[in-house]
Amino acid sequence: MCGIVGAASTRNVVPILIEGIRRLEYRGYDSTGLAILNGAGDRNLQRLVSTARVADLDAQAQGLGLAGTTGISHTRWATHGAPSPVNAHPHLSSGEIAVVHNGIIENFEALRARLRAQGYTFATQTDSETIAHLVHAHWHGAAGEDLLRAVQLAVAEFEGAYAIAVISAREPGRMVGARQGSPLVVGIGGDDHFLASDAAALVPVTQRVVYLEEGDVADVRREGYAIYDASGARAERPVVTVPASSAAVELGPYRHYMQKEIFEQPRAVADTLEGVRGIDPALFGEAAADVLPKVDSVLLLACGTSYYSSLVAKQWIEKLAGIPCAVEIASEYRYRDSVPNPNALVVVVSQSGETADTLAALKHAKALGHAHTLAICNVITSTMVRQTPLTFLTRAGAEVGVASTKAFTTQLVAHFLLALTLAKVRGRLPEAEEARWLKGLRHLPAAIQGALALEPHLMAWAEAFARKQHALFLGRGVHYPIALEGALKLKEISYIHAEAYPAGELKHGPLALVDAQMPVVAIAPNDALLEKLKSNLQEVRARGGELYVVADLDSRLTPADGVHVVRVSEHAGLLSPVVHVVPLQLLAYHTAVLRGTDVDKPRNLAKSVTVE
Repeated sequence: MCGIVGAASTRNVVPILIEGIRRLEYRGYDSTGLAILNGAGDRNLQRLVSTARVADLDAQAQGLGLAGTTGISHTRWATHGAPSPVNAHPHLSSGEIAVVHNGIIENFEALRARLRAQGYTFATQTDSETIAHLVHAHWHGAAGEDLLRAVQLAVAEFEGAYAIAVISAREPGRMVGARQGSPLVVGIGGDDHFLASDAAALVPVTQRVVYLEEGDVADVRREGYAIYDASGARAERPVVTVPASSAAVELGPYRHYMQKEIFEQPRAVADTLEGVRGIDPALFGEAAADVLPKVDSVLLLACGTSYYSSLVAKQWIEKLAGIPCAVEIASEYRYRDSVPNPNALVVVVSQSGETADTLAALKHAKALGHAHTLAICNVITSTMVRQTPLTFLTRAGAEVGVASTKAFTTQLVAHFLLALTLAKVRGRLPEAEEARWLKGLRHLPAAIQGALALEPHLMAWAEAFARKQHALFLGRGVHYPIALEGALKLKEISYIHAEAYPAGELKHGPLALVDAQMPVVAIAPNDALLEKLKSNLQEVRARGGELYVVADLDSRLTPADGVHVVRVSEHAGLLSPVVHVVPLQLLAYHTAVLRGTDVDKPRNLAKSVTVE
């Protein structure tokens, strides 16, 4: 999603601004830009934009010899207005105010109408240009050309979510940032200070940051900073040291980050399990020992890939812990009338911890009276982790590819540990069974490694898939969500239309689509539903469908004409979804490579979805 970097310094900040947004470009964007103010007396704002990559913006800046001591930069993911130079950020007002913005201002049309009546001219259809003109109107009016006061007056009128950074041509060495619903941090340097939507953007210049809270406005100067809360009162926020992790995002010998991250899954799962010596509530935080025995149900809230991991978790929790578990798409949950249960454990799941829909769902759940909340997340410094008393941090490491892989498998591990913990506090996990499941969890890295060894077979499958326009994925029981995830991966990065169904639903509609041009992928481990699944696969073959089956050594499925089979090395029991998803990731990846798509940055998508 959109990225923000700002800097106020005594040195040239252009390289800092460009390197910062370069570190955020993996999130997905369609245009990029920066605005610079030279503190040596030149009060003209210089704006530079590109609808190509950050590298193009860098080349332009170097070609022009662009330099300045105060500036803001941005990567944009379109919400209002098509990708174009005019719609790219920063947006300027009267050559005196420049703004970069993440989020959506929902009442921008009413604000735009008022500003037009005041004489402001709009060059774009974006909500963000409205911010620039509104700040300028206050700055030139009641704020008396004080940037902090102008921003405070402007944000008081906003409805929606935003993180903004603003500079003024008449106030070199100063930036003002504000946030509501979208993340923003202040970076603390020596003779310079910074703003960013993600602390990772600032790692080359500082590891000391302050996370702004909802409604905060930050007055950032090269020599220091001050934070004010939504009421305008001075506020103190803790300084956090974030780990430097630049090495984690080096591509190394891999062709794409997605391929690298698929092959990092054994290590990511092992790291997530590091320190797990037994099943204990303390895995989820100090308060978990008191909270978990009290809950009588679980509500999982998530979006996208995290939603599919939660669908697996539902079956694990109900089977092992014996308590009801519901799964809701976060973007739907907050807009419907639901029946809250104050004794439920609400679990929010997100790779980034900044997913706007999931954060809004968490806020809604709390407003309904849900006090027991847990975050499963990959980012220790995220908004989500700071808003729940219970947490489990997956240790997937930096995930650059937009299509999530290792974050998904480590989420599954976290869900399984939660299911075992809930079972244990309810007296449903005998010592011998606990030992057996711990052994199975510790064996997962080796089992995933075995699945990765299937890559040559999946490359051969991809040759056939690359020529198709549609695909069908089938699974039963706990593997139906894995079919959903496999279909999502294929459509995300190869742009092949793919759908997933419970295999038993074939005869209730999807079978009408099956013909020789519709490849059908089936997940077929040797479990209690295998024989039922085999019958479903026969229905596909009888209609001329081409089958691609991900089985295991015990599935007793043999290749035949129109039936292609790969086998993971062993059956992992209830944990088999963690292993069986890997061949589907490899299939999607190699199909996308053959089709020539931008694997790590698929069109129209973003890594961290920070708007509704």
